[in-house]
Amino acid sequence: MEKHIEEGPKNLILDLSQIDFVDSSGLGALVQLVKKVQGAAGSLQIVTNPRVTQTVKLVRLDKFLSLQESVNVALENLKKA
Repeated sequence: MEKHIEEGPKNLILDLSQIDFVDSSGLGALVQLVKKVQGAAGSLQIVTNPRVTQTVKLVRLDKFLSLQESVNVALENLKKA
């Protein structure tokens, strides 16, 4: 992901919709990823499923991580940005 942030487009979509579980180290990696994208003046839309969304909401990172319900919604948000 770092290579894409440095070399690729500034706005990215990370599709985690098929992930069954995310732990604290995974959440930490997502936070660091968002910070790097923001530092490059970009945006990161994270597509999740209800299980991952619930975990992220428990630690109150749902707004910071810009969670989306589908890739299509994430694409629309990037078009608006």
